[in-house]
Amino acid sequence: MQNHRLTRVGGGDINTAFRLQAAGIDWFIKLNRASLLNMFAAEAAGLQELASLQHVKVPRVVAFGAHDNHAYLLLEYQALGALRGDSASLFGRQLARVHRQPQAFFGWHIDNTIGSTPQHNDRSNNWIDFWQQQRLAKQLQFAAENGFTGSIQTKGLKLLEKLPAFFSRHQPHPSLLHGDLWGGNAASDSRGNPIMFDPACYYGDRETDIAMTELFGGFATGFYSAYNEEYPLDPDYKTRKTLYNLYHILNHLNLFGGGYLSQASSMIEQLLSELK
Repeated sequence: MQNHRLTRVGGGDINTAFRLQAAGIDWFIKLNRASLLNMFAAEAAGLQELASLQHVKVPRVVAFGAHDNHAYLLLEYQALGALRGDSASLFGRQLARVHRQPQAFFGWHIDNTIGSTPQHNDRSNNWIDFWQQQRLAKQLQFAAENGFTGSIQTKGLKLLEKLPAFFSRHQPHPSLLHGDLWGGNAASDSRGNPIMFDPACYYGDRETDIAMTELFGGFATGFYSAYNEEYPLDPDYKTRKTLYNLYHILNHLNLFGGGYLSQASSMIEQLLSELK
């Protein structure tokens, strides 16, 4: 391709990314090993399903596939800015509308990844079973395989047994979730419209999305105010927030190593203390 410009884009821990500019083209390209093609296929499916609800802007999927030794995902390029002020408030309302729309089951139609960790989405009608077996139990299993055994496994299994106690007054309906909604995966576009990206979609308790927005720094205050005006959170959410964010801290333990072991262990101990 002549007269094109390819620029490396930073910010991700899992993939290599570039911006490609040419005549009539402005694309964002994500690359990884060819063996991870299904990861990009699932991300594309998540973006397309989020787009179909027409509540929150997401990047348009151009194509995905594999070439030589690389898998790739092509998206429309978006110039991104900080999500704050009116944009943050609008995003809170838009996300609440995504979450309000009920889905038919917990799980999703395909498995995907959280980072590069396999995320299993087998269909279920029981949220507690789903979160127990396909989220926390899987991460504890991966942790054991990565050498994190001992007390974190003992305490983790005890937490799994006691999981129903956190839902005695909470019966969530399945919502389409972004699934990986930390501050680095939402922004505003060049016109100030909220936009979210890098999803790990599935149908689950909306509180899991909100919990992750409070991990790693949190979103602007206006986001939470607007969300709660549109779709108020349950008063017991503050306790389950730790339960839901434990999944992501365990995943960071499995992705990035023992620096997250103490935090994961402390979260499990905190949750167990809530039941005494």
